[in-house]
Amino acid sequence: MDDFGGDVELRRLIDRQAIRDVVSRYCRGIDRMDLDAVRACYHPDATDEHGSFTGTVDEFLGWIGRLLPRYTSTMHLTGNHLVDFRDDTPDLARSETYGIAFHRSADPAPRGNLTTGFRYIDDFARRDGVWRIARRVATTEWVRVDDAAGQWPVPEGLRTGRRDRSDAVYAPFPAAPGPPA
Repeated sequence: MDDFGGDVELRRLIDRQAIRDVVSRYCRGIDRMDLDAVRACYHPDATDEHGSFTGTVDEFLGWIGRLLPRYTSTMHLTGNHLVDFRDDTPDLARSETYGIAFHRSADPAPRGNLTTGFRYIDDFARRDGVWRIARRVATTEWVRVDDAAGQWPVPEGLRTGRRDRSDAVYAPFPAAPGPPA
């Protein structure tokens, strides 16, 4: 018997959310160039096939560590997200996530200013109670070049996203308010 009194539907709902959270944390890690956060989304023996790259997690982190700094910003938005569980093995699942990724660069070259439609096909495994990616295949569905001349600058004085741990998302939570007087 599991923690949910044998309620398989409840267990699957919680598992789906845990898997979705891994995909969201991965996107945050990429967009903030937080490679430790990206690493935490994978099992240590995982593999990733990602565009022109195929290899281990450590090799993947080295590859994106060289690739991401060419952009002034990236933003990954995910939409459709389906999770299928293996009936014979409750600790294995396949996730398919549709997404759009924006890439911006100070360089006006098309390769630095593009938007891509993609899918992540992830084989997840739950080990020691934690869901992580065991194998990822990233597909490119389409690519669009965005003319750098058409980009509007962010107005002076607005807080902008940072591509490191100084980003607002990493700020400590404020102290909880006390009870009303």
